[in-house]
Amino acid sequence: MATLLLGAALLVAQLQLVPSRPGAPWAGPGPQELVWKAATLQDQALDGAAPNGSARQLPQTIIIGVRKGGTRALLEMLSLHPDVAAAENEVHFFDWEEHYSQGLGWYLSQMPLSAPHQLTVEKTPAYFTSPKVPERVHGMNPALRLLLILRDPSERVLSDYTQVLYNHVQKHKPYPSIEEFLVRDGRLNVDYKALNRSLYHVHMRNWLRFFPLHRIHIVDGDRLIRDPFPEIQKVERFLKLSPQINASNFYFNKTKGFYCLRDSGRDRCLHESKGRAHPQVDPKLLHKLHEYFHEPNKKFFELVGRTFDWH
Repeated sequence: MATLLLGAALLVAQLQLVPSRPGAPWAGPGPQELVWKAATLQDQALDGAAPNGSARQLPQTIIIGVRKGGTRALLEMLSLHPDVAAAENEVHFFDWEEHYSQGLGWYLSQMPLSAPHQLTVEKTPAYFTSPKVPERVHGMNPALRLLLILRDPSERVLSDYTQVLYNHVQKHKPYPSIEEFLVRDGRLNVDYKALNRSLYHVHMRNWLRFFPLHRIHIVDGDRLIRDPFPEIQKVERFLKLSPQINASNFYFNKTKGFYCLRDSGRDRCLHESKGRAHPQVDPKLLHKLHEYFHEPNKKFFELVGRTFDWH
């Protein structure tokens, strides 16, 4: 019966959230109506909860980015907390039209089962740099707490390239060197997408149009790599979670060169695709990269009222 009720709720709640064609005027529900429908959908799902009280809940927290900033590490570390239920895969609801057009019912179906006291979390790194996403997220729930993990922009660019490079290598496909992407006609190629993803102030301004700064917690991704426990403590406080994650949950794996997790006596590390070595880059080109991000970084620091130890 619980399954039937939940299924009925999801069917009823398939909201049409996007225009029927590109460029068409907004014809969907307004922000207040969308919030009300989201609350109604959640109530319906909870009414159809399993006998043990577990049910799917819309997320109260979203890790919005940034790509290659450490989102998977953050989610895995946060999952150590017993009051957190995390979606296993990147959902891409708010940035992919084929998902968004299916409505909040579809989004809810992608969430894990969770107890009433648990916090549901999903992470999709592309949200941070997608212009249309902040308004859509706000339309679902303006009271969401958002997590944003950032790294040194230059390092993030190199990680971005490295991921795509390895994807091609695994498929035995050739891929240009990073210099071919970064340099065009002797100058830094500012049209390279990986560079644009690291212009944090541009994307942050878009989010601050819809969410106040106190609703967005910025995790220092470089510090999370070097010393994860203090950063996770800050996340617990931001999410108003009881302090359950301890320093003993982390241990440094000398073979892998980064911290791994220890949960109830079970050790686990991130996938081997994480923490890959970056390609060698000409020091002069690296200097150009650092120079390019100098002013954008200053703008970001002013925007969020704090600084980071970036080049």
